[in-house]
Amino acid sequence: MTANLPPQYDPFATEAKWQKYWEDNQTFKADPEKSGEPYCVVIPPPNVTGRLHMGHAFNNSLVDALIRYHRMIGDNTLCLPGTDHASIAVQTILEKQLKAEGKTRDDLGREKFLERAWNWKAESGGAIVNQLQRLGLSADWSRERFTMDEGLSKSVLAAFVRLYEEGMIYRGNYLVNWCPASQSAVSDLEVESKEVDGNLWHFRYPLSDGSGFVEVATTRPETMLGDTGVAVNPNDDRYKHLIGKTLTLPILNREIPIFADELVDPTFGTGCVKVTPAHDPNDFEMGKRHNLPFINIMNKDGTLNENAGEFQGQDRFVARKNVIKRLETDGFLVKIEDYKHTVPFSDRGKVPVEPLLSTQWFVKTRPMADKALEFLDQHNQPQFVPSRWTKVYRDWLVKIKDWCISRQLWWGHQIPAWYAISETGGEILDNTPFVVAANEAEAREKAVAKFGANVKLEQDPDVLDTWFSSGLWPFSTMGWPEETADLARYYPNTTLSTGFDIIFFWVARMTMMAGYFTDKMPFETVYIHGLMLDENGKKQSKSAGNGIDPLVLMDKYGTDALRYSLMRETAGAGQDVRMDYNRQSHESATVEASRNFTNKLWNAARFVMMNLEGQTPQQLGNPYPPQPPLAKGGSEEEEVSLAKGGSEEEEVSLVEGGSEEGLELCDRWILSRYYQVVQQSRNDFESYALGEAAKGLYEFIWGDFCDWYIELVKSRLQQDAEPNSKKAAQQTFAFVLEGILKLLHPFMPHITEEIWHTLTQKGEEECLALQAYPEVQASLINPDLEQQFELLFGTIRTIRNLRADTDIKPGVKVTAILQSESEKERQILSDGAIYIKDLARVENLTITASLEEEPPLNPPLGKGGQGGSLNPPLGKGGQGGSIAGVVGTVQVLIPLAGVVDLVALRVKLEKKLAKIEGEIKHTSARLTNQKFVEKADPQVVQVARDGLAEAEKQAEILRDRLKLF
Repeated sequence: MTANLPPQYDPFATEAKWQKYWEDNQTFKADPEKSGEPYCVVIPPPNVTGRLHMGHAFNNSLVDALIRYHRMIGDNTLCLPGTDHASIAVQTILEKQLKAEGKTRDDLGREKFLERAWNWKAESGGAIVNQLQRLGLSADWSRERFTMDEGLSKSVLAAFVRLYEEGMIYRGNYLVNWCPASQSAVSDLEVESKEVDGNLWHFRYPLSDGSGFVEVATTRPETMLGDTGVAVNPNDDRYKHLIGKTLTLPILNREIPIFADELVDPTFGTGCVKVTPAHDPNDFEMGKRHNLPFINIMNKDGTLNENAGEFQGQDRFVARKNVIKRLETDGFLVKIEDYKHTVPFSDRGKVPVEPLLSTQWFVKTRPMADKALEFLDQHNQPQFVPSRWTKVYRDWLVKIKDWCISRQLWWGHQIPAWYAISETGGEILDNTPFVVAANEAEAREKAVAKFGANVKLEQDPDVLDTWFSSGLWPFSTMGWPEETADLARYYPNTTLSTGFDIIFFWVARMTMMAGYFTDKMPFETVYIHGLMLDENGKKQSKSAGNGIDPLVLMDKYGTDALRYSLMRETAGAGQDVRMDYNRQSHESATVEASRNFTNKLWNAARFVMMNLEGQTPQQLGNPYPPQPPLAKGGSEEEEVSLAKGGSEEEEVSLVEGGSEEGLELCDRWILSRYYQVVQQSRNDFESYALGEAAKGLYEFIWGDFCDWYIELVKSRLQQDAEPNSKKAAQQTFAFVLEGILKLLHPFMPHITEEIWHTLTQKGEEECLALQAYPEVQASLINPDLEQQFELLFGTIRTIRNLRADTDIKPGVKVTAILQSESEKERQILSDGAIYIKDLARVENLTITASLEEEPPLNPPLGKGGQGGSLNPPLGKGGQGGSIAGVVGTVQVLIPLAGVVDLVALRVKLEKKLAKIEGEIKHTSARLTNQKFVEKADPQVVQVARDGLAEAEKQAEILRDRLKLF
């Protein structure tokens, strides 16, 4: 006998059960030798320091839905997971720990520090992996990678050595983003621009010939100590006569030139721009163009150096105040303006970054970017979804600058470059000669050949930018540079799912690296999704402190509910997702609605299984013949009965169960709806419209299957039901339910797996995750039949609404008269009469072309009109009358004589309305009291406002009902 489901669904026990099952059985282990088109996703590796945040939950839910779908349609799938070593983040954590112990990393030394880092990674670094598993990510965990594991480290070293040997890597003195807190260069991605309220200071710089001065404006006064020029726009008539003259820099008395450059915006400040080439990106470019000196005034810890004169040793912000004070004392300060501007902050150090001239390792990106552009322009690779992001990606490749890849850290891939102490005296200078090799032994061999046998080597202490290793991620995870089976089978990857905010920093780097090393783009499609917004519509972020913890919502509502909510809210590819969230109660109406959906599915499945009499879908068999006759639903002239479901000659009544399979009208309808949804779901997955797929399934499962089909077949499942009809209902029930579970599985993997095993009674060797996704049976899709059922459902809803308007008790059966001048509509209503009578609780049903031809009413219902009306209007003490409504061109009439005491009903409604109007008056008075609104708890005020809105809505409904009289 088929076991039934427990009365209530327990998401937490179910989810833990199936996550363990999938892991224990290695359900998602990929095999490159298997058949099927390859479908591969390597997940964007989260930082090993991280915890699951809503962005991770959103992206990985989308990834998992895609992977599960492609696995079920027969593709050879690989979802490869992993984590990133996050150089700055890990080092920051460890240095904070050491500081609490009164130590520094120098106290430990590099070897002991790295030993501690690996221990931390082993103990604490796997938290996010466990959380991704809890999310239900169907990854091949046997292939989990870490950007500093042995295989990936080998890939990183191979890439660096090849780039260096082919002239693509060089050392140079360039301006970099410098974080004084971590004392390291940081990438653009590790810089967060924040709008701040600051100042714009105006100073006078005197002309050297004593003929006057120019006025400059700046947001960073301390950098004037490194000024080596003042620039004006060549087309600015105010300053053309000054070009070529010199100024005397206040405080330091250095003579600097005035020159013209197109980069100067004549509308900013005074139109005269102080130029500090060693401390500003734009000034750096102008300095190179005009051969200006580059004077660095800053130490790596953010204090000023010997080039700052009397301000040497002062912190940059202390020096700022003192420079302003000195300029004011000397008479050079003109004015100070309030000024809102954007300041770049280090994402890790949480301090403003400093553009700093530094000797670093760089990658020449222009040749790599050009190759990526060639793939894009000639082959449309990779393809962006939505396509509008193609231009953003292309523009970045066109404008890209050389990439600084060295970081002044210890945790990370140490740069495979060695220098000879004997040649440098132990210091690394701008012109230090290096040997680059994959390991120290190879480096020594090269160094001996270059410097002689007694050479003593030291490895560059810097590490590579984390994005260097993650730029190799799509193919290094497959074993590159070795020619592995995985690389041959699963590379290029099929899909990259990511947010648009890292197109520049990660997507472009992967395409450049892949094009250079593999001569292929790393993935076919880049699926760009939106960002996660908080309840106020703002981007969720750590710095803003407005993140919503997905683990809290999973603990409250279950994983499937959260996954489904995130995907269902995706309005379209690239659209942001806004979460409703109550931070006091940790409640979300959106996720709660999805939790209710899981309960709805669970209860529907219980009902189905209780009525299968111990049979599985396989035992019951297929509910439809290979080529079933379909309802034509033709024009009125054809006069084809919907109930016959075929040609006029066949004369087979489906309502009476006349076909040998016993399929009835509603069975054919639900099968048509089911296959429409199968087709739509497949189309949506193929076009990355996952939100639309989720919505379509919700509407079908909750509306068509639960609200309509289950109600339509209940009477056919009774003990005394006609056997063929009962069997057809059971077959259809079981077949559609199993199909629903397969369709829904990519979105809600845990509950669907649980119900499927109970429904099918499959053993442990099988699971839903590996079943075939439903195929479309086009012959069973009948849009005309579906349209005809809409008329039946509209009629049922209208009768139900009329009953509700007049307080007819659910157990009371009524008489209903349906009038339509359309012969086709009358035929549809006639064929579906059994459903109308059953679901609308109708005892006597009359279907007529003209009400005047029927027995007299009180009085006959007039034509037209929407909504309900009473005929005649109720008089004193009057009984009788009829209530009417309209659905399309069908008029629905319910005589009320002997069914409803209209006088008592009117009195009841009037009393209820009076009570609600009293509540409205009282609440309105409170809300118009200014003292209450200002002094009461905001939550109490909001509750009052919500209550008033609800009461006004109820009053409006009651007034509409009273108008019937």
